[in-house]
Amino acid sequence: MQTITFIGGGNMARSLIGGLIAGNTDPDCIRVVEPRSEAREALHRDFGVQVFADGQQAAEGAGVIVLAVKPQVLAEVCRSLAGTVRTQQPLLVSIAAGIRSDQIARWLGTQAAIVRCMPNTPALIGAGASGLYANPQVTQAQKRQAEQLLQAAGITTWVDEEAQIDTVTGIAGSAPAYFFLLVEALEDAAVARGLPRDSARTLAAQTCLGAGRMLVESGESPQTLRQRVTSPNGTTQAALESFERDDLRGIVARAVKACAERGAALADEND
Repeated sequence: MQTITFIGGGNMARSLIGGLIAGNTDPDCIRVVEPRSEAREALHRDFGVQVFADGQQAAEGAGVIVLAVKPQVLAEVCRSLAGTVRTQQPLLVSIAAGIRSDQIARWLGTQAAIVRCMPNTPALIGAGASGLYANPQVTQAQKRQAEQLLQAAGITTWVDEEAQIDTVTGIAGSAPAYFFLLVEALEDAAVARGLPRDSARTLAAQTCLGAGRMLVESGESPQTLRQRVTSPNGTTQAALESFERDDLRGIVARAVKACAERGAALADEND
């Protein structure tokens, strides 16, 4: 097993580390760079992994380096790792939103093997969804490495064009927040009609969970499942017609577009 070094020990790194450990990866093969001492101690206590305050020391000998830091500090991190990357030529996996692979390569000063990915927060419970893009320097073996890493926290899918990662951000990376907003709206609507808030939240959350499971486990299209639950002139049809009058599809399309465009803009802002 190659050594995997995580630069950054935040929530997403923790979710991936937890998935790897649950999948029987040796904790001695995992290193984590985390500047906050209390966070370092928690990572070592919870997972038994090696922890470091210094990135260069942790990256020494690593076959995979996961860049799990904010876009705003990624340039500085890459420059600090440049010598190690040029010498060792590891696979780099970046989960920083918006930052392109060519920017990472420029900051490193070399044509590195880079996989960009956009996971989402359900990875924290092993139910994540990640889109991945590999630049031309990534080998098939390295693609499998990246896939195994991200599959430790959920499902993965590859995209052929790097720009599509911004769309992945719009429908997966940021989309859990859309779901939470829908549950909030359902809860508030029920409370406004007299239902106790705890009952409203329980019903709304469980209904969304059940509907999601039906969609994934049945293998049928959302259109088919929607039509199956919609009786002519019934209560569901009345609600769906209200959504159509208010242009729900247009609202969602505009939201995904705004999210994707914001992701693309981050690249310019942090160049």
